Amino acid sequence: MAVALARAGHRVVAASAVSQASLRRIAAFLPDARVRQPEQVVRTADLVLLTVPDDVLPDLVAGLARTEVPMAGKLMVHASGRHGLGVLDPAVRRGALPLALHPVMTFTGRADDVDKMTGISFGVTAPEPLRPVAEALVVEMGGESVLIADEMRGIYHAGLAMAANYLVTLVAASADLLREAGVANPARMLSPLLGAALDNALLLGDAALTGPVARGDAQTVAAHVDAIKAMAPQTLAAYLALARLTADRAIAAGTLTASDAQELLGALSGPLA
Repeated sequence: MAVALARAGHRVVAASAVSQASLRRIAAFLPDARVRQPEQVVRTADLVLLTVPDDVLPDLVAGLARTEVPMAGKLMVHASGRHGLGVLDPAVRRGALPLALHPVMTFTGRADDVDKMTGISFGVTAPEPLRPVAEALVVEMGGESVLIADEMRGIYHAGLAMAANYLVTLVAASADLLREAGVANPARMLSPLLGAALDNALLLGDAALTGPVARGDAQTVAAHVDAIKAMAPQTLAAYLALARLTADRAIAAGTLTASDAQELLGALSGPLA
């Protein structure tokens, strides 16, 4: 975010970091920024980016608010998906101006991370008078603002975590099963399939459901359960949970009949009994 704003003409004057990896990133990507303690960064900057893990953010804000560092009129921007504006209340009581700008993208600390900002959505929560400021910052970073109500941040972030974080887990687990079957290059096999499935899901929603669960092929699903139980038992609970959720959605969408679902759900419940 700092690099993107620097490209838009902002001057990054200071940054704070603890790990060696983060310090190296500051040196590489923000060479003009001085490394300072968090309260010194706040003292120096007019716009402060708080880009720490979600669970760390409340204590960081509270700790900064307990210092004597001036905050009046400074923009305090956090990048947490989970939190809204309430987490910034200790700073707001000191006169800070709160914004929540969450980039909807996965970052790994690589040099090309900043290029991923172009065209992405930002989950924006801001007081009404500050919305134009929030939207301007998002545009400068190359993104598009999507307003999220403060009370909806939790369900908003859960939806993103299911889509992105759990997708990685799902694909990695699927690749493990294929390796068990002797597939030398699971990524090559999965790539076209996953690309098509993702495109269909985004375009058609539940109407894109295919496969043995959506068809009600209970015997096939039972065979899956047996194979996973024998060769990859650590994946069984996830398979069962996803199959049940898929069945529920297929029933609701009308692609799976109640009679077919009964036998299918029986196949799914057996191993857990």
